[in-house]
Amino acid sequence: MDLGLFRLAVFSPELRLGDCEFNSKKIATLLATAEKNHAGLALFPELSLTGYTCADLFHQSTLLHAATQALEDLRQESAKNYSGIVIVGLPLEADGKLFNCAVVIHQGKILGAAPKSHLPNYKEFYERRYFSPARDLTSCEIFLNGISFPIGPGLLFQARDYPKLKIGIEICEDLWVPVPPSSNQAMAGASLLVNLSASNELVGKALYRKSLILNQSGRCRAAYAYASSGVKESTTDLVFGGHCLVAECGQLIGENQRFSRHDSTLIADVDLERVQLDRISGNSWGEMPCLPVPCHTIYFNLNGSGLVSQGEEKIHRVVDAHPFVPKDSTQLHERCEEIFQIQVAGLARRLEQVGDIPATLGVSGGLDSTLALLVACKAFKALQRPLSNFLPMTMPGFGTTARTLGNARKLMSALGLQSKEIDIRALCFQEWLDLGHNPFGISLENISLQDFQTQLQAIPKDRKHDLVFENVQARRRTALLMNQGFVIGTGDLSELALGWCTFNADHMAMYNPNASIPKSLVRFLIEWVADQQFEDPIRGILHDIAQTPISPELLPTGPGLDEIQSTEDAIGPYELHDFFLYHLVRMGFSPGKIAFLAKQTKFHKSYSVKEIEHWLDLFISRFFASQFKRSSLPDGPKVGTVSLSPRGDWRMPSDLPPQRWPK
Repeated sequence: MDLGLFRLAVFSPELRLGDCEFNSKKIATLLATAEKNHAGLALFPELSLTGYTCADLFHQSTLLHAATQALEDLRQESAKNYSGIVIVGLPLEADGKLFNCAVVIHQGKILGAAPKSHLPNYKEFYERRYFSPARDLTSCEIFLNGISFPIGPGLLFQARDYPKLKIGIEICEDLWVPVPPSSNQAMAGASLLVNLSASNELVGKALYRKSLILNQSGRCRAAYAYASSGVKESTTDLVFGGHCLVAECGQLIGENQRFSRHDSTLIADVDLERVQLDRISGNSWGEMPCLPVPCHTIYFNLNGSGLVSQGEEKIHRVVDAHPFVPKDSTQLHERCEEIFQIQVAGLARRLEQVGDIPATLGVSGGLDSTLALLVACKAFKALQRPLSNFLPMTMPGFGTTARTLGNARKLMSALGLQSKEIDIRALCFQEWLDLGHNPFGISLENISLQDFQTQLQAIPKDRKHDLVFENVQARRRTALLMNQGFVIGTGDLSELALGWCTFNADHMAMYNPNASIPKSLVRFLIEWVADQQFEDPIRGILHDIAQTPISPELLPTGPGLDEIQSTEDAIGPYELHDFFLYHLVRMGFSPGKIAFLAKQTKFHKSYSVKEIEHWLDLFISRFFASQFKRSSLPDGPKVGTVSLSPRGDWRMPSDLPPQRWPK
């Protein structure tokens, strides 16, 4: 299976200024490192054969001849020990002018040279003294060392046997201008953009440089590799840190440590399939060229070099096991605050629209209903409406535990809410009588509710499966809520993906502020609200709710109230399902690739390969089977990049069998 992952090596080599022979040999040595790591592209800094800080020596024939000889040596050497693409920098003379160029070599053949378009000539930079910009080039071919090859700013390099790989090149300052050449290259189809750079270090510059690279990779929906000169450049006035980075669609994939006094190597795997799918799904991308520069494509055969296979035990990129939950505590805090504000703003606007009518929601003492309750309270406060017009309900049933019921009661009381409690057991019992249903094989003829409850507790755990028993309770609760007022929904994104909701019951509401929040993030949101918005006793109640096992509480508990219905025992761990959901909907990946990526995360410590594949199969099956529920979802705000709203982000046929979705 083609995973769409391409491995590249970014180097900032140890340099001897003006010693082209040494630099060529050093680069050749590093090509062996790239080959050993199965990298299909080796990228080196700007003017890496000469050094960037040679100044007026660039106008000396000795240096220029040495550079062209070093290029020839490297070309011959690359044919022997490296199967991938090599991109190096050196000065090249053409049309009576000198150009700062990136030269592309593949298996002993020079494919082409890309001259620098924008030459900095301000403050510490004086490049116009030595070089001419690409626009001054009139030739489209150069003859060097007995070999001719294309030269020009619009060259792209396409793998004939792997269409996902198309390389565009820019050099240092090209990235810093308002419309970088890489924008035009991306519009012409370049999926991998590379930058040969010599960027000096200043206070705060590294952070700005990184932001430029991340933003450009995001705007271009491309992978972006960046290699800069290191500390062995001249330090007459400047210091260079050898900064190397790899980004992809706005995400940092890899970064080295700056200021190394030896060779610095960064190996990274970029996902060219992600680039391809991101461009396909975003139809505003590529509507018109950014620059009127024509691009010419040069073809080569990759022959599988750099392609990551399923047999790889570990890939060179971090695959986040929890893509919805930031690892950094500060970022997590900021995300929780932003999501909560979006939820509150969405619900407040809807309440404002429907007018001053009573609002309600069902409070179970679990995660989702607690989050919706907190959002509702905040929305009422934002509208300066009295909480007396908000009438939440708790509706204990046959599976309700003392912990959740107690937390629901305590929380609503502590929040100053006028709540209502209705025990639904008698109502459900009567409905089973009316339906003639026989839950768990217990005859309802001439039996009281109390006797029925006693028999329920004696049922063995392995026999506690009755869908009508569960659905009647869920729909009874929704009916009670619908007759109370404007119903605020509680179901989350993960439940909607899995169809873990009863159609026309907890699946339905008049507005749902939780609709696009994954289960793996709900707990963090509640804990954030607890710590940032409240003191004890509310804070303590919320933390206890956050630690409560996830359960629909629809099946009866055991004799000792210890056989609590576990959602994750039935459908699998939510952390896995949220991972699957993100990579299926957001990334568009196949089940086979999703399984491969899951094995690259820390999940391999908690789940076996068979377990991951089992729960993925279940996720795919439930996801496809449950589209009919998502097609009739109530309104709710989108808070992240993944949403299943049928009005916006996700539309699919309800009758496509999961078996038709190949792994």
